[in-house]
Amino acid sequence: MIESLHISNYALIDLIDIKFHHGFNVITGETGAGKSIILGALSMLLGARADSRVVSNPEAKSIIEAVFTVDDYPSLKDFCRREDIEWDDERCILRREISPSGRSRAFVNDSPVPLSRLRDVSLHLIDIHSQHQNQLLATPAFQLDIIDTLAGNAPRLKEYLTRYNALREAVRRLKVIRVKIERSREDEEFTRFQLDQLDELNLQKGEQADLERERDVMANLAVIKSAIAIASGAINDDNRGAVAMVGKAIEACDDLEDVLDEDDNIPARLESVKIELADMASTLSDMDENLGADPGALAAIEERLGAIYSLCHKHRVDNGDALVDLREALRAKLRALDSSDYAIEELEREARRAKALAKETAAEISKARKEEAERFGKRLTEIAMPLGMKNLRCEIRVSPADMSATGIDSVEFLVAFNKNQPLMPVGATASGGEISRLMLSVKSIIASRMQLPSIIFDEIDTGVSGDVANRMGLMMSEISRNIQVTAITHLPQVASKGQHHYWVYKEDDDHSTHTRISLLDEDERVKAIASMLGGAEIDDTAMAAARNLLDNQR
Repeated sequence: MIESLHISNYALIDLIDIKFHHGFNVITGETGAGKSIILGALSMLLGARADSRVVSNPEAKSIIEAVFTVDDYPSLKDFCRREDIEWDDERCILRREISPSGRSRAFVNDSPVPLSRLRDVSLHLIDIHSQHQNQLLATPAFQLDIIDTLAGNAPRLKEYLTRYNALREAVRRLKVIRVKIERSREDEEFTRFQLDQLDELNLQKGEQADLERERDVMANLAVIKSAIAIASGAINDDNRGAVAMVGKAIEACDDLEDVLDEDDNIPARLESVKIELADMASTLSDMDENLGADPGALAAIEERLGAIYSLCHKHRVDNGDALVDLREALRAKLRALDSSDYAIEELEREARRAKALAKETAAEISKARKEEAERFGKRLTEIAMPLGMKNLRCEIRVSPADMSATGIDSVEFLVAFNKNQPLMPVGATASGGEISRLMLSVKSIIASRMQLPSIIFDEIDTGVSGDVANRMGLMMSEISRNIQVTAITHLPQVASKGQHHYWVYKEDDDHSTHTRISLLDEDERVKAIASMLGGAEIDDTAMAAARNLLDNQR
């Protein structure tokens, strides 16, 4: 339930702190006193659009904060934990701040949240029912939701939605592969032509790089052979080559046998260098012999590389390795095309299985809807008829519909208010007052099933009076046995049914007018209801009538 409401610097409200109570609360006041302002501020917590014009003092921000008792609402607890919203097992605090510039900030339990998140949480906490929202009764989605709520279809709908989404995914995949295969079949001949070209080339990974290195060597053969000759000469020239010079060094060391330290081992080390140099000279000699000038071989390499470059350009790839990858991709594409009939058959079987499962759950939901629709139609007629609609007839029609996210049914509320009137959709035949009374009857029926702490009725009794107003007040009082009810009303018959009565009024100071609200005591309440009965002049008759209304309620 709403435990308290704080409003500051909002329109005519400089500061209001309201404590609410369990059961049935009523709010009354003269027209223009500010009841709609309080309701508008509360609507800010439901995500209504912020407007800087409501900020009365441009030097401060406007703040609307509501504290809700939530010690027995597991659905809200699960939602907050699922959405990573800080949770308190006893209270939930919603706050909206509007700066003079119009910038808005939202908080849940003192943690900043996006406005959409504030709206999601508030929908679990409060239902503000106004004349405008009465039109919901004529919408198919709302009608379907009422029947599902009363039928207890939530678990079945959750399972169905899972299966329906699986069906949609299976159908999507089937459609995608069909389009893909169709395009592949259109390109099959060209794909096989491309693969034949790549197979004919028979390229291997790394081959292009090897050929380019070999071509570079052969193209620079004279330069390479000259460099080999110079290197070989420097190592193996008979007079001045490195091998000869090391040999002379070895001979000289023989004369230094008595002088050289044996630990230095210089003669042996020189012998090792001589052997290593001789091996280098042999390697260079073999390389020189292998580098034969074969113009035919160079031409063959150039031709092979030309074929590779041509296909790289044709297929818009960087190198031969990418051509090898493309060849394997084309081969895989054709293999998939060859087995496409089997793939489609398998996906078709999967789609049929998913559809059968979805239809199975949808059929259970449909059965529950039809059973509940019959019960609800009778119950709605029984409850609404005493509200000044003695000839009311209601039929809740559940008809087959194409499979969708809500099942395989469409629901339509059909009503007739006169004996000679055919049943017609509620939106096409009911007046505003009739829809208000029907909606109140609906709320009365579903109140015990609503996982909702609080509901506010905003002048839902407009356009009625006398016994009908009395019955509507009794109905709201009955709803308050299950959830907290707050009614904004102009009717004394409704106001007298409340357990707690709040009075909204205006008060002037030296500079401006302010909206105030106060909880009335017993005597104040008698006067307030008397003023609703007798107008500006409150006489003894009006006071007596007010006491009588309150005594009857007790």
